[in-house]
Amino acid sequence: MSTPQQPSPQAAPAWQGAPGPSYGGPGPAYTSPIPIVRTHLGHAIASEWTKIRSVRSTMWTLGVFLLLVVGIGLLAGAVVSASATEADLSDETALSFGFYGVLLGTMCVITLGVLTTASEYGTGMIRTTMVACPSRGRVLAAKAVVFFAVAFVVTFVSSGFVAIVHVAMLSEARQPTGQEWLRATLGVSLYVALLGLVSLAVGSVVRHSAGAITVMIGLLLAPLVVAIFMFSSSLVSLRQALFEYSIPNQLSVFYSTSLSDSGPSGWDPLWIALGVTAVALGSAFALLEKRDV
Repeated sequence: MSTPQQPSPQAAPAWQGAPGPSYGGPGPAYTSPIPIVRTHLGHAIASEWTKIRSVRSTMWTLGVFLLLVVGIGLLAGAVVSASATEADLSDETALSFGFYGVLLGTMCVITLGVLTTASEYGTGMIRTTMVACPSRGRVLAAKAVVFFAVAFVVTFVSSGFVAIVHVAMLSEARQPTGQEWLRATLGVSLYVALLGLVSLAVGSVVRHSAGAITVMIGLLLAPLVVAIFMFSSSLVSLRQALFEYSIPNQLSVFYSTSLSDSGPSGWDPLWIALGVTAVALGSAFALLEKRDV
């Protein structure tokens, strides 16, 4: 009496790529038809892009950011155009009035940067993320790449639009040079995006949305506010340093309207922001590998 033959395992069709692993003990092996794909940073970036564009917080924060940058910027330009004389505007560039909207909008970028990392710890979603991508550094790098791209593009488009309208609206003001155009559009967009990356890193370190936002708002406003109330003559040097290196003053440098006669100038605020961002992200990467999720 013949023994029935067991069917031999079939290989996966060619269109499915490389076959999956084989399983089996003493009996015939089973070859999985599911292809094995080695994941890389591109997969993590695609995942983070899906997250950031599908949550409501992104739409709300970026919507308010555009409203502040464009709305406040155009309002400031309209008020100046209606009330200022040619003599009042002779020393001002047509781009300088975009500063007010960008300064207020910076708080929205800070908030979104914190939420990009800290919100996942609050909801517990970070556990699912780490199961899907066990490489923690890759996850944080993907978040940083996606957030930086979003923050830069939105800031560049909005600040560039305001700059073009201001040049057309304020014909009495001094027309900006090529370097001033670059600083008021490209420079300020890079600076705001880097500031958002610092917020993202702080959110990863603190792991609490409200706490991290409080830290970043303090970093944004506290130095300037503290300096205003330093009346003692013995604190003049400290007061001056707080003025010069406060974030509002560094933003104003890009618009050639520095709040101080000394301190950073030209592209200096961008290099300062690069250094601070490198330290913040380096700390976030180091702590991410040492702490539990």
